[in-house]
Amino acid sequence: MQRMIFSLMAMVCVLTLSAQNVYDFKVKDDVGQEVSLSDFKGKVLLIVNTATRCGFTPQYKELEALYEKYRSEGLEILDFPCNQFGQQAPGTIQEIHQFCSANFDIQFPQFDKIEVNGANAHPLYTWLKAGNDIKWNFTKFLVSRDGRVLKRYEPTDKMTDIEADICLEVNPVLSSIMARRSIRKYLDKPVEHEKLEAVVKCGINAPSGMNRQPWIIRVVENQKLIADVTEVFKTKNPDMVKRDKDFKNMFRNAPNIICICTPARGGGELDAGLLGENMMLAAQSLGLGTCCLGGPVRFIKTEPEAKFFLDSLEIPEDYQLNYIIAIGYPDEQPEAKPRDAGKVKYIK
Repeated sequence: MQRMIFSLMAMVCVLTLSAQNVYDFKVKDDVGQEVSLSDFKGKVLLIVNTATRCGFTPQYKELEALYEKYRSEGLEILDFPCNQFGQQAPGTIQEIHQFCSANFDIQFPQFDKIEVNGANAHPLYTWLKAGNDIKWNFTKFLVSRDGRVLKRYEPTDKMTDIEADICLEVNPVLSSIMARRSIRKYLDKPVEHEKLEAVVKCGINAPSGMNRQPWIIRVVENQKLIADVTEVFKTKNPDMVKRDKDFKNMFRNAPNIICICTPARGGGELDAGLLGENMMLAAQSLGLGTCCLGGPVRFIKTEPEAKFFLDSLEIPEDYQLNYIIAIGYPDEQPEAKPRDAGKVKYIK
């Protein structure tokens, strides 16, 4: 029997460790039916462990208000009652549901009671908390539309702060801005022409002072051209190439690149920056990754043997290559690097 228990625990550990996102888990609903969280794919999730006799129980009212406000934009709140903290969630799930309906008129789904800490913790929570035990009732996890944990909130965190983060996720424009990362690993799959064309159209519709549009764009789909200039780079930088065991090409291994050029005598940099940001955000919304590159530009412009690459771009004499955007299907999901909000000041 003991061996069987250990085997079951080992299987749970394997499931938890191999899970890539929240959709890999199954839970029981309030009538004991098994539900796959893949049913919520494409939704923004706020997952909460709750209790009906806790000092934080009034948060049910705030949670319901959030649900009513953002449900139509793709928010789902998943409620998991838990009796582990001060035994403040007594009774059956049916009794708990009746209490919540009568007192807070909740509409978001409630699931069967679970444990969130210890040997009997549900695999979902083992994955969510990533080794950091739940401290009390009404701990919350915000999960992205693609099933990744974005943030954990303690019961004392302000609901207004949680709502601000939810806003960033349910709004497709804001979520693309917040999800965009610099990608340095790509699948070996060229981007479809129609997607590149859509990205570029978004770029050229960026703001431009007096509508001067002081930029030239060259989209490189020619794989041989990328490979040929990479061979020059490899010859000149053997040590750099050797250090990168995944090296494929000099453009962070991206299958396609977008070259942005500005006037050779200066000017146009601001417009070109706005253009590039539009393109990178458009790419993000299409499931593509990007990385803004300056190093390859310096190499191409200063290495005589790479001149053929510049010639192939057919850049007018009064323009110069300014920067390059690597673009492709991402083969990584890097975490966001911290941003210093302390540099922001609101003048009222």
